[in-house]
Amino acid sequence: MSPRRNRPKGGESPSTDASVTGDRYGGGSATEEWQGEEWSVRPVAGASARGKRYRCPGCDQEIPSGVPHLVAWPEYGGIDDRRHWHKACWNAKDRRTTRVQRSRNAPRH
Repeated sequence: MSPRRNRPKGGESPSTDASVTGDRYGGGSATEEWQGEEWSVRPVAGASARGKRYRCPGCDQEIPSGVPHLVAWPEYGGIDDRRHWHKACWNAKDRRTTRVQRSRNAPRH
């Protein structure tokens, strides 16, 4: 059996998406619109996320070291505006509401 080919047949170059650019925070980022603002979104491989833990703003849960996730920031924001999201949380960001998390025995005011 022959090995799997990862290159296109016939010598043609792979197609490139116009929204994917190599910009100031590394290659592979895409631009998406959210809350009336352009956001740059870049995937982070699990191997690249070693040694650091982040908190996802979508679910308020920790993203452990070594877990693949996304980094998103406003197009005209700076390094301090970057946020690390679980991929599923980023995809569901428009369906989520901001909820106050309470413990079981907390009073409901």
